[in-house]
Amino acid sequence: MTDLIRSAGLSYYPEVARSVGLDPNQMMRKVRLPLACLDKPDIPIAVTGLRRLLELSAEASGAEDFGLRLAERGGLTNFGAVGLIVREQATVGEAIEAFSRFIHVHHDGMRLDVRRDKRTVILTLHLRGRQPRAPRQSIDMALGSVHRIIQSLFGGDWRPLEVRLHYPPPLDRKRYRDFFGCRVTFNADDDAILLSAHDLERRIPSAHPLIANYLRKRIEAIESRPSSWEAKVDEVVRTLLASGDCTVERVAEHLACTRRTIHRRLAASATSFSAILDAQRADLVVQLIEDPARPLADIAVQLGFSAQSAMARWFRGRFGCTITDWRKGVRPLSAQPSATAA
Repeated sequence: MTDLIRSAGLSYYPEVARSVGLDPNQMMRKVRLPLACLDKPDIPIAVTGLRRLLELSAEASGAEDFGLRLAERGGLTNFGAVGLIVREQATVGEAIEAFSRFIHVHHDGMRLDVRRDKRTVILTLHLRGRQPRAPRQSIDMALGSVHRIIQSLFGGDWRPLEVRLHYPPPLDRKRYRDFFGCRVTFNADDDAILLSAHDLERRIPSAHPLIANYLRKRIEAIESRPSSWEAKVDEVVRTLLASGDCTVERVAEHLACTRRTIHRRLAASATSFSAILDAQRADLVVQLIEDPARPLADIAVQLGFSAQSAMARWFRGRFGCTITDWRKGVRPLSAQPSATAA
């Protein structure tokens, strides 16, 4: 199954790529990631595509620390709603627990285990993938981001006790010691950050309990990420339709596969790309036409129709009335948008 991550993880990729002599757009095309995700942080993209991009960028530039460079520029804002709820917790310990609890909303293949005894806390990173371990640059970016988040909660004066990485040491170990500010052990059994149990008691001055409670309820309402191919395609289609650029080829780019794979997987689930697209169009069109000032020609383009007339024929067939009638309040009982979208 394809794991997805919010494209916000690539927010600083162009800047980092250029700093090591790479053309970011060219690199994105090499791994078949859509360029649009550089400007739209909430678009879901395949984790496999992101991993290929990081590894290829490190190899092409000779920058062993490419993943760390991305983590260095990122922070809580890269994690969207997850970052917001982390920031509003009362203590560092509660913030870490919230991050561990909700990280899958941002990256559905990432897990952060928290183990604690009287003196130390071990934060162990797990990145799901086909191989036994995720590639090196993905580990650096993810664990480096966790480090930066904790550091930001302390205001920059925090250092972990130790960092453990499962892969062999790089040529420049000092770069890793400087980034993490502590001893870094390579060829370890896991990928983890060790910190003092006392650190978890540190209060976060900017925290707001009421906001934290509100955000928790909001994120709990959206935390269930899709697990089937049908649901993942549905999520990507819904996102791309809202941006006005939804084709099976675009969806395939986001899922790091071919259009043939999408058709085959959906057929195995007794559905099709056309059926999913039709259902999402039906949900979106009734929202768009509520605004009488929005030209129907523009709506047709956003929904991927060849012409306004094509959308008009589809709408009549789908809802049993014209768009004009719908705007006047006509609602045929047999043509509710949720009836086939379920």
